Amino acid sequence: MLKLYDYWRSSAAYRVRIALNLKGAVYDSTSVNIAPGRDEQLLDEYREINPQMRVPTIEVDGRTAGQSMAVIEWIEERFPGPALLPADPWTRLQARAFADTIACDIHPLNNLSVLAALRNDFGADDQAVTRWYHDWIHRGFTALEVVAQELPRNALLFGDAPTIAEICLVPQVSNARRFEMDLSAFPRLVEVDAACCRIDAFARAAPEFHKPA
Repeated sequence: MLKLYDYWRSSAAYRVRIALNLKGAVYDSTSVNIAPGRDEQLLDEYREINPQMRVPTIEVDGRTAGQSMAVIEWIEERFPGPALLPADPWTRLQARAFADTIACDIHPLNNLSVLAALRNDFGADDQAVTRWYHDWIHRGFTALEVVAQELPRNALLFGDAPTIAEICLVPQVSNARRFEMDLSAFPRLVEVDAACCRIDAFARAAPEFHKPA
């Protein structure tokens, strides 16, 4: 049995939930509340599971691994079902590059630990933190909108089926909306997000679906 250490609002965990749903994988979910003030990821109990003290973590047969992008690659290799990577090697590279722009360039700079450091170590107020958050999304999305507009026109980015690119895009769009960011400069990204959110695997992975009662 696969166990996912999860937090409903974590975009990295959101990615993994989408990937598991697309594959039709069965898993148990254990919530780790990473909200400021709760910080369950910092408890010794969780540190033993994931020394990096982040979510998500997967546990399989007593073994654990973190890092959402590595986990998604493992899900692709481990489970049959719809491919999360395009078949063509160059298109697969493009999809990975698109996904990594979000996972490696945008998201880490907007992580809770970074936002906390801005407040606690540098005295940033809420307005400054929001400006920081918007800035890094805007930089990444500006580049990704160009990429998306140049791709052949399909229902989604790399065809009519979702890939690792959409798996990363949808949670990041969700984050941008939560921080009330204007997305009008990114019409193709918004269009792809809307198409994905009509897919059951994405809808069932959404934060609203996993929000505690």
